[in-house]
Amino acid sequence: MSEKRQANLIKKLMDGLSIKRIVWILIGAMITTFGIHNIHQQTGITEGGVIGLMLLLEHWLGFSPAFITPVLDIACYGLAFKYLGKRFIKISIISTLSVSLFYKIWELFPPMLPDLSSYPLLAALAGGVFVGVGVGIIVRQGGSSGGDDALALTISRLTRCRLSRAYLFTDLIVLGLSLTYIPFAKIIFSVITVTLSSFLIDRIQDLNVDLKNCRLFHKKGSLFQ
Repeated sequence: MSEKRQANLIKKLMDGLSIKRIVWILIGAMITTFGIHNIHQQTGITEGGVIGLMLLLEHWLGFSPAFITPVLDIACYGLAFKYLGKRFIKISIISTLSVSLFYKIWELFPPMLPDLSSYPLLAALAGGVFVGVGVGIIVRQGGSSGGDDALALTISRLTRCRLSRAYLFTDLIVLGLSLTYIPFAKIIFSVITVTLSSFLIDRIQDLNVDLKNCRLFHKKGSLFQ
């Protein structure tokens, strides 16, 4: 392959992937996985979306998470590719690999936060903040941390509803089905954490829009000065 063709290929692969964007994706992945490792996994708070559906299928059908998780993610990403485009998929590959990397890193260390199992409400709120802020940063950069994000973004695009409602729609359906094997008292705290995380993801998206509008306002204002 000639140097010119190599340069064009690299340019095509890096389209939309600036160093700044990759750094923010890494920060989002680090925050998300820190919360899941130190709060969700320690307290047993379940999730909606793909993770919750994977746990549901494992319980009732005996499917291995190692098998069902990539199948569900591929299905969600296939749908997202059709409606969100290949650039979204390209950025999502970076963010998904970043999430996997930080999962492995945090697993090398013991829990860094106190065990909140005796304080489920506090665990639900703290877990929601970590996931909401972390995933919000990733989504703001144009990617997703997993198939559930891709599905929510696709639903939001097709229905033109707020992203938080799309997240809640998928999460609450899965959590409702999870009542078939998880006590209601435990599910209610999962509802709290997914509601809070959905709200925060949506607000971070709105912050992105507000910043763009602010820049546009200043540019217009400078024309009249």
